[in-house]
Amino acid sequence: MVHLHGDFLGQFCARRPLGRSMSETRGGAARRRAGDTSAPAASPATGLDLHIELAGPRVRAALEAALREGVQTGRLAGGMRLPATRTLAADLGIARNTVAEAYGQLVAEGWLTARQGSGTRVAEDAAAWSAPPPAAATPSAEPRYSLRPGQPDLSAFPRAAWLAAARRAILAAPSDAFGYADPRGRPELRGALAAYLARARGAWAPADQIVICSGFTQALSLLCRVLASRGAAAVSVESYGHQHHRDVIQASGLSPRPIPVDDDGAVIDHISGSSAAVLLTPSHQFPLGMPLAPRRRAQAVQWARRAGEVVIEDDYDAEFRYDRRAIGAVQALAPEHVIYAGTASKTLAPAVRLAWVVVPRRLLPDVLSAKSLTDRHGSSLDELTLAELIASGDYDRHIRRSRLLYRRRRDRLVAALGRSMPRPEISGIAAGLHAVLRLAPGMREADVVAAAAGRGLALEGMRDYCPAGVTYPEALVVGYGTPPAHAFTTAVTRLCAVLQDRGTLAPPRGARQQGPP
Repeated sequence: MVHLHGDFLGQFCARRPLGRSMSETRGGAARRRAGDTSAPAASPATGLDLHIELAGPRVRAALEAALREGVQTGRLAGGMRLPATRTLAADLGIARNTVAEAYGQLVAEGWLTARQGSGTRVAEDAAAWSAPPPAAATPSAEPRYSLRPGQPDLSAFPRAAWLAAARRAILAAPSDAFGYADPRGRPELRGALAAYLARARGAWAPADQIVICSGFTQALSLLCRVLASRGAAAVSVESYGHQHHRDVIQASGLSPRPIPVDDDGAVIDHISGSSAAVLLTPSHQFPLGMPLAPRRRAQAVQWARRAGEVVIEDDYDAEFRYDRRAIGAVQALAPEHVIYAGTASKTLAPAVRLAWVVVPRRLLPDVLSAKSLTDRHGSSLDELTLAELIASGDYDRHIRRSRLLYRRRRDRLVAALGRSMPRPEISGIAAGLHAVLRLAPGMREADVVAAAAGRGLALEGMRDYCPAGVTYPEALVVGYGTPPAHAFTTAVTRLCAVLQDRGTLAPPRGARQQGPP
């Protein structure tokens, strides 16, 4: 069995590989005579990894059969360039004429093509002769338009700024940036985040206590595993929230214990006595949308100090606020009892896969140990790019542009709903990327979601964010940040049409605009 490795030096396809001595070539021939064809060899011709298995005493027939089999099965794709005869012969330790004759035979049969200056390639339609017909594509059931919450407008990702930051960061990066890294992440990003979080979120975030993760899911998983290893049994969570977060907690061996949420946010007095931590979204409760009231923030910190436990602060979209001043991080009130977690998934895009946690010193060694066993460290190149984006000011500029974009979208959504029906009850719109729309008594959100899907619009209801046994209002969670710019108007128009058809809007309920009934 022979593995051929290319290194993108196609211009040398007719030469013996660089650094290969005559004794090595003779050694290959000796191995071939001894029946050993398993040695890996480097081929500078193609830039592709090629696997060939030669079997049988007749070398040329074995080579033809191996190449033919590769084309028939699709492993050697149509148009793929093959090594030059001299190179392949040297790598296999066989005569060049043997390779040339095998190539010639397969060209005559139509499996390969050969042109002067282009080398020998797999024929474009050769695989189609023997490959089974492709399976019929299954039509996608995904609606064309989406107002699901949970992600920003992906078309608004700052591609030019990201590419420019990546170029600057990689050119300026020290050589050790391309090696194995500190499990906390690159110091450049931790330093940039320390300054940014102190300035923009009011957090107390020393760079050496920041740990970079590949998204909030990994961050939460690491924290839960550390808590479980310290003997914890449960984590309290807001009764309205992501089911995925509850699943992560449970997968770590802990029990998620829901606590009620009212107009002032999570009811801290209801934190389970067996909980080693409480997971909160204090700046913008997800999905209801209210901030945690000041007295509740103080209660959360007092609980953590009194019980010797921790608050996990999920600060997932605090940068986007419209009708209120910024609300600072709870973490600043008690840095040794609050773990601050932030992410680039809403400010940039989920594909960036960067999140950060500011960990109390007493938990930092355990978190780093768990991180080392999970993935050792993240992508240093992406971390350097984000660090440069923040340091250059492009990150702040992107957030300010996005804040204006989403505020205009929110206003357009509210105006469209107001034109379509009298006084719609909408809450949670002072910040964030989604709104909660209450439905009329007797109407089922599942019916509305199904009707919207029939019109090609994806929606989600409140039931998607409540665990079993928790009473929830019949409502839609409308992600106005999700659609690309060209699809936003159509998505909102279809939403209004569905609501008008079904008469699903609740009558006005006075001034109360937040929380469950």
